[in-house]
Amino acid sequence: MRLASLKALCVTSLLAVLLTSTAAFAGEAKVNGQGVKKHRSHVVKAKVRSKSARLVAKRVIVPGKPSFGETAGLHATRDPLVLKSSVALVVDQETHEVLYGKNQEAVLPIASLTKLMTGLLVTQAKLPMDEKITITQDDVDTEKGSRSRLKVGTTLTRGELLHLALMSSENRAAHALGRTYPGGLEGFVGLMNNKAQALGMHATHYVEPTGLSSRNQSSASDLALLVGSAYGEPAMRELTTSPGFQVEVGNRTVQFNTTNGLVKNPRWDIGLQKTGYITEAGRCLVMQTKIAGRKLIIVFLDSAGKLSRIGDAERVRRWVEARPAQAVLAKPLVG
Repeated sequence: MRLASLKALCVTSLLAVLLTSTAAFAGEAKVNGQGVKKHRSHVVKAKVRSKSARLVAKRVIVPGKPSFGETAGLHATRDPLVLKSSVALVVDQETHEVLYGKNQEAVLPIASLTKLMTGLLVTQAKLPMDEKITITQDDVDTEKGSRSRLKVGTTLTRGELLHLALMSSENRAAHALGRTYPGGLEGFVGLMNNKAQALGMHATHYVEPTGLSSRNQSSASDLALLVGSAYGEPAMRELTTSPGFQVEVGNRTVQFNTTNGLVKNPRWDIGLQKTGYITEAGRCLVMQTKIAGRKLIIVFLDSAGKLSRIGDAERVRRWVEARPAQAVLAKPLVG
């Protein structure tokens, strides 16, 4: 009797163990199944992350085309203000005293600073500003492939095109101004170079009126002379410092804005300005402004970084305010 009870007990125990093991196995399988799914998910995510990382790496690794200033090693020039522009010049407009200079005689592409000369010639020619001019295929940029909101067939007045060229740096507007100038585009470019020589800009050369060509070149010293001359024209002062302007393009009203955020900054008193950018030139900026009671002409060429020319302007501003009567360089700018 005891042997039978013992056998029954053993069978019962064995069944209990088997049932427990089966349940445990089922549970483990379920857990492992989830684990496999999770593992596979992690693998997929890892692959996605790896692919994204490769794409990011490609974007980071691909080097951009260097500016002329970078190629010439001008960015290695040290200056007390640690400016990001490889070329800089600060001149007292009234005394022509050079307050600050950095590679100011270097000849570099000037991008849309070109449009200052374009605007100066159109303004001084006293052409009818209400004359209608139509944008044609000839005005489309084939040099850099830049975009424009002035479609072929758009008709605006000469005054409107001048406003857009100087305020918003509109390339088609600037080209149309040169193309429709008496004597045509070739004659206009000739006048640009003649005017540069007349102003004493002997290191300056123009090949077209927009600045899209890297062959439009000048120095900071020459550009300071151009800024001084352009400042003498009320229309140039007004249009270059305009914060915004609307024009009718077809059946739409299109808003254009200044390319220089400092124009809208109440801390700045700017009488004339122009920005410029193409890869070969870097970021450029010229201004006539008043700081610490002094009328100054400021030129920055080949600035590295989208906001660096604005940062350089702020650095110069603080420096002048701290030392309003001090000059780093005593050599006068002859013009």
